Amino acid sequence: MNGGTEPQRLPVRKTYKLFINGAFPRSESGRTYPVRDAGGELLAWAVQASRKDMRDAVRAARSAQPAWARSTAYLRGQVLYRVAEMMEGRATQLVDELQLLGARAADAAAEVAAAIDRWVWYAGWSDKIAPIAGSVNPVAGPYFDFTVPEPVGVVGVVAPDEPPLLGFVSLVAPALCAGNAVVVLASETNPLVAITLAEILATSDLPGGTVNVLTGAKSEIGPWLAAHGDVDTIDVTGAPDDLATEMERAAADDVKRVARPLGRDVDWWNGTGESPYAVTATMELKTVWHPKGG
Repeated sequence: MNGGTEPQRLPVRKTYKLFINGAFPRSESGRTYPVRDAGGELLAWAVQASRKDMRDAVRAARSAQPAWARSTAYLRGQVLYRVAEMMEGRATQLVDELQLLGARAADAAAEVAAAIDRWVWYAGWSDKIAPIAGSVNPVAGPYFDFTVPEPVGVVGVVAPDEPPLLGFVSLVAPALCAGNAVVVLASETNPLVAITLAEILATSDLPGGTVNVLTGAKSEIGPWLAAHGDVDTIDVTGAPDDLATEMERAAADDVKRVARPLGRDVDWWNGTGESPYAVTATMELKTVWHPKGG
């Protein structure tokens, strides 16, 4: 007997795992790193991804992308809308995770609300980007000439450390809207909201492998992601300048497209975080000629 006092229960420290091919594996290296709250107390563990994890994520994205691109634009939009609905259902958890890492309550709530709104905004572009970015071109001859935007394929994304959720959404949602699959390096200092969002994606209608989330050291994984031959475009918006430069050099080996679709100095909270050019940055324009009938 303990004299009537309740036994003290120690909290269970969650390990926030990677998100690859619709599953939540630990790193093949077995590495983790501590995530601490604003007061320095251990909050959780996050997986430190390795190069092998990155290669697995790219392979999963490459396998998933063709089916996602073949989906109708309307269907892609509806799937993305569903993700926003589920984000709203877990908004309290997302707000709590932002607060634990030091955000004020009002700021955390504002970031979650803005992230949901932005996801909805890009979902709405899914069936609108083709008619706006494409065209019927005038030609001097008996031909129809069409320009049609198509997804590039696999997009590597470096999400910013701040704001961790809104920045993640602002870079990942437009690439998905375009019909690409994504491998994203999440915030290194606050990976919790990224993996919670991955849990939402895993239980949505988004096909497994369409989004893959890696946590850990961006400086370790970023250059190898940029150099990977099966990555078609790399978005370095969320990378520090020195890392972005290193990734640009790595991408040059196979003349990979390097993008900063929202510019170098992004104000995530206003309209610069929402742009159809962020969608077309991960698309290619294909021109098709077709003879007119007699």
